[in-house]
Amino acid sequence: MEGDAVTAELGAFLLSLALAMSLAQGALGIFAGWRNDARLAAAAAGTAQSAALVLLGAFAILISLFLRSDFSVAVVTANSHVAKPLLYKIAGTWGNHEGSMLLWCLVSATFAALLATFRGAMTQSLWSRAIGVQGVVTAIAIAYTLFLSSPFARLDPAPLVGRDLNPLLQDPALAIHPPLLYFGYVGMSVPFSLAIAALMEGKIDAAWARALRPWTLLAWTMLTGGITLGSYWAYYELGWGGWWFWDPVENASFMPWLAAAALLHSAIVTERRGSLAAWTILLAIVGFGLALLGTFLVRSGVLTSVHAFAVDPKRGYAILAMLSFFVGGGLMLYAWRAPRLSEPSGFVLVSRESAMVLNNVGLAVAMGTVLIGTLYPLLLEALTGRLISVGPPFFNITFGPLMALLFFALPVAPLLAWRRGDLVGAWRLLHWAAFAAAGAAVVVLAIVRGPLWAAFGIAVGVWVLAGVALYVWKRAGSFGRVAALPLAVWAMVAAHAGAGLFTIGAVAETSFRKEQSVQMLPGQTVTFAGRNVTLLDITPREGPNYSAQRGAFRVDDRAVSAERRFYAVSGMPTTEVGILSGFAGDFYIALGSPGEGTVGPQAWTVRLYFNPLVQLIFIGAGLMGLGGALGLVVLARRRLAAPAAAASAVPAA
Repeated sequence: MEGDAVTAELGAFLLSLALAMSLAQGALGIFAGWRNDARLAAAAAGTAQSAALVLLGAFAILISLFLRSDFSVAVVTANSHVAKPLLYKIAGTWGNHEGSMLLWCLVSATFAALLATFRGAMTQSLWSRAIGVQGVVTAIAIAYTLFLSSPFARLDPAPLVGRDLNPLLQDPALAIHPPLLYFGYVGMSVPFSLAIAALMEGKIDAAWARALRPWTLLAWTMLTGGITLGSYWAYYELGWGGWWFWDPVENASFMPWLAAAALLHSAIVTERRGSLAAWTILLAIVGFGLALLGTFLVRSGVLTSVHAFAVDPKRGYAILAMLSFFVGGGLMLYAWRAPRLSEPSGFVLVSRESAMVLNNVGLAVAMGTVLIGTLYPLLLEALTGRLISVGPPFFNITFGPLMALLFFALPVAPLLAWRRGDLVGAWRLLHWAAFAAAGAAVVVLAIVRGPLWAAFGIAVGVWVLAGVALYVWKRAGSFGRVAALPLAVWAMVAAHAGAGLFTIGAVAETSFRKEQSVQMLPGQTVTFAGRNVTLLDITPREGPNYSAQRGAFRVDDRAVSAERRFYAVSGMPTTEVGILSGFAGDFYIALGSPGEGTVGPQAWTVRLYFNPLVQLIFIGAGLMGLGGALGLVVLARRRLAAPAAAASAVPAA
């Protein structure tokens, strides 16, 4: 195992080297910005790119240790097993605290390298300062990983077998979900670095806002994808029939998403009108702070969650110190420098920028609501020892109405012009959307017999969808020109339409969901949600690292299966649900334990759910992510076109 020892030690050495390089990057970048020195700026950029390559090497070494099942390394022993499938051996690299922190460092360094590579129209001093701040972010993350959470720590003597990765995490979606979230979380560090650099400069202009937008959009898009995948995983893997529980760790990823959404819209106003500069800076600082808060909640040990890592509290204190340093330092710099930032005169009430301000107010209040609901139980327990739970009822009462008001204004903004809009003209178009929303509410109340709040929620979703369709019609002028609309329009349309679809799906699933737990023998039929459900048989089967009991069911004339698995190494059972998707919703079956209930010793507990229109939730979220991806393409095209346009404008010699 001598070669393996050298490999593990090499990984630790590369991590130490990356720390030194990131510290140098931070010092060079900040000093270069102060001196406006091109050579120092180039050195900072080169150091950032080299540090990313060094961390990539360290991460590749950790993957190789998992692939080889090198149980002399503590993190491999705790999270892998020789019988584990290849995909989950690789995913085990980041399915634990130490490995995921190394991924955190790699992503931060990668963003620093990208920032160093793509300067765009930023001034040299702003660019170099941003690289320097990003270097400080990366260096502190590496120091935390190296000294408190090293993934290359040894076990002596080495065990013969490992303890395996948590079976709940052995799923294809969970192999992709954490990296996406990390690119979203850590991606918020780039807007933070640009904000701190701008405060150092004492100047914010359209070029700065233009530089901020792609990084914010990338982080928001990654967060959208990560949250959606995580929600879908919880829906089909945990066997509880739901897709969101307002778990504190779920909220920890949702709050940066809200902050990034607000920052995106605020940066547009700053770029187009020069307004909201100080507010945009504040959102960038708060957004990264919320990302660090999410890291703290997951890794401090203060939460018990399927998402959380139970770790040494000292690590939590260190992350809290990181949070205090970056957010506290950023806010102090903001308090000192922000009043010096020049702001143009205000704008009229009826204008697109006013609608953007309303958007930001709604998102900020919603973000604060989620923050209070997440932290209040933790603070109360820490101060008084009392245990309380803040769950879906609180968030449904507070967050739901806030988002309804926000979505009510969503179709209006695109129809208003910058500087001075025509509200009457917008209403001439949007009254058709109002008719559609009212019709949807009548259908829910009179035909479906749903509650009033469900009718209102679905009406809001229809209002958004109809408003988006009317905007497309207005921009195109005729049906034949719809396909010729600019990609930027389709990016916004996809994101806003996704929000409307998501709203309809979430309200319908929450309002009209049905569930029932029954005891069933093979051959027995029960009626649920107007469907005949028959348990045909239960058969055992062996997986690569688990044993399972598979239940074969027939729902009317359609076949579906569900499993109950047992992972011998970890001693944990899991549920693999059966889902029949249709136009009206999902028919969802979860197989429980045998021998429970009163039917007999061979009866199986079966949980049945009908989730109306639940797929609209995931389709809507996917459309929002698609809108973000299209927006990135638009911004990339503009960046590529800018040098070409500048070159063509240079007169011939």
